[in-house]
Amino acid sequence: MTAEPRDGVLVLAATPIGDPRDAAPRLADELATADVIAAEDTRRLHRLCQALDVNPTGKVVSYHEHNEASRTADLVERLREGARVLVVTDAGMPSVSDPGYRLVSAAVGIDVRVTCVPGPSAVLMALAVSGLPVDRFCFEGFLPRKGGERMRSLRALAEEKRTMVFFEAPHRIAKSLAAMEEAFGGDRRAAVCRELTKTYEEVRRGSLVELVAWADDGVRGEITVVVAGALAVAGDVESNLTSILDRVAEGERLKDVCADVASATGLSKSALYNAALAAQKP
Repeated sequence: MTAEPRDGVLVLAATPIGDPRDAAPRLADELATADVIAAEDTRRLHRLCQALDVNPTGKVVSYHEHNEASRTADLVERLREGARVLVVTDAGMPSVSDPGYRLVSAAVGIDVRVTCVPGPSAVLMALAVSGLPVDRFCFEGFLPRKGGERMRSLRALAEEKRTMVFFEAPHRIAKSLAAMEEAFGGDRRAAVCRELTKTYEEVRRGSLVELVAWADDGVRGEITVVVAGALAVAGDVESNLTSILDRVAEGERLKDVCADVASATGLSKSALYNAALAAQKP
């Protein structure tokens, strides 16, 4: 009797972003039983399997940004044949700023089931520990490498109200933070999260101007940056001028009042200060 053909399944599996103990129990099962394991780095996969005490029985192939386009066709063919294909990247969920999207799109196109093994996420962890609003957020991935393109991308986000999450490489973080300061303003709150779940985990919180000064000394490790969204502007400078002058007349320092109003309204602190000074002149 001829066995009936199996339906292929594509499994995207999240891998630990640092500590292998964070691996979901299902990850070990999938690694042990998949027909094909497509790994971003086969050496890292080997180390992960050792940490999880897993011996893969399926074929292991490399699947990274340099061969994703060409290897996708081979993996799709295995899915057509009924294989269970597991995709893993170096850390986190495949297809999120990592290889995987092409294969998911192709699998959907041929009506192959796509599922995932949930697990660690640098995006969600950074959001959770940032201390910034998390009710609404957007993920922007890696910024462009070239300075001009990077600045254009950031300026297009200057009025974004949602908290923003970025990935960045350690050798570019100082320039990216400086560009954020220029595009968003030095007062914008942010958090730089590095080496999450690892031995030297660090979360540095502050204004962008403070973080730029900190990053000048050099930053190492895997980095996720969380930046507060733009505040809704309440009125304009002129509409806030009377309340500023009233508070100053009651004894508050003009500089402190302007900083407070700027934080509450999203207006420029210097614009408020200069307008108040001009209004005080006889």
